[in-house]
Amino acid sequence: MNARATKPEAETIEPAKLPTSSPAPVTAAASPPAVAKKKRNPLRFALMFGVPLLLLGGGAYFYLTGGRYIETDNAYVQQAKVSISPDVAGRIVSVAVSGNQLVKAGDTLFTIDPEPYRIALSQADANLSSARVNVEQLRVGLAVAKAKLEAARATLEVRQTDWDRKTALQSQGVTAVSSLDDTRLALQSAQSTLALEEQDVANAVAALGGNPDIATDDHPAVVAASAARESAARDLDKTTVTAPADGIISQVASLNVGQFVATGSTIATLVETANTWVDANFKETQLTGMAVGMPAEIGVDAYPGAMLSGHVDSIGAATGAEFALIPAQNATGNWVKVVQRIAVRIVLDDTEANANLLRAGMSAAVKIDTKPEGSAT
Repeated sequence: MNARATKPEAETIEPAKLPTSSPAPVTAAASPPAVAKKKRNPLRFALMFGVPLLLLGGGAYFYLTGGRYIETDNAYVQQAKVSISPDVAGRIVSVAVSGNQLVKAGDTLFTIDPEPYRIALSQADANLSSARVNVEQLRVGLAVAKAKLEAARATLEVRQTDWDRKTALQSQGVTAVSSLDDTRLALQSAQSTLALEEQDVANAVAALGGNPDIATDDHPAVVAASAARESAARDLDKTTVTAPADGIISQVASLNVGQFVATGSTIATLVETANTWVDANFKETQLTGMAVGMPAEIGVDAYPGAMLSGHVDSIGAATGAEFALIPAQNATGNWVKVVQRIAVRIVLDDTEANANLLRAGMSAAVKIDTKPEGSAT
């Protein structure tokens, strides 16, 4: 229902008392306060779009490369180690190296007293000369035996002629039978002498090796003396011990002047820096796609961030447990299956460049690419 609006009566309005401070300006009309615009957080966009993209990229990477790379940090640098030992016995008179010194093949390591071996070489030279003289004497003996043989034959011919003449006279009754005894005895003596001279010639030929025309240096006695002389010369040469290969000499604590060393006794060790490889012990479950020739990356703990290239050279013939001194006995009631490891040899592609950096026994990590570029997947 509509009500009639009545005009209010005028009321007396007293002015309000204002503070003594300056009054606030009066606006014509009160406007509502402005709402501040909220800024967008850039991190929000990064999380909204970056995380999905990151997950998508990671998933694609693992999808494409899943199972391609085989890694292990159970790997160690290996280098060939040669035990240095003398071929002859003697007392050390000089040492030319010190511990952990880099040496080249042929460098002198130490020297054994050569005087006894120099004397032995002189004796061997004398024996060789004596053997040659003996062969010449045998030749002279053969010539003498042949001359005696010819003389015996001539004597036999004379005795035989004398015997035939006297036998003819006796058959004619000119001489008595008793006169033939001396002639018969002389003939028999000539025949025996001829047989002995023939035996002497045979012995002289046998002494010359069965060949009267044999060369002096081909005679067995001369060959034996020559071999003894070469052995003595070799022993004298071996009194100077040299490095068999390039590497680092170590374990020289017992290498001292005045020490007596026996033949074959280990006196030092040479680590060949030019022959370096890595033995990586992979789990048996990682060998499924591995093959010889696959490329590999090697990281050495001593040089963080540095990666060396190599390739698979060979895969071990058995697990490490098979080569143990006491192999595990798995045929027991307390058997627990343990994943075995097999050594894989990784050969460096550039051994010479890393020869002076790597040391035997260094820890390493190996990653093998089982699907290198250009190979069939």
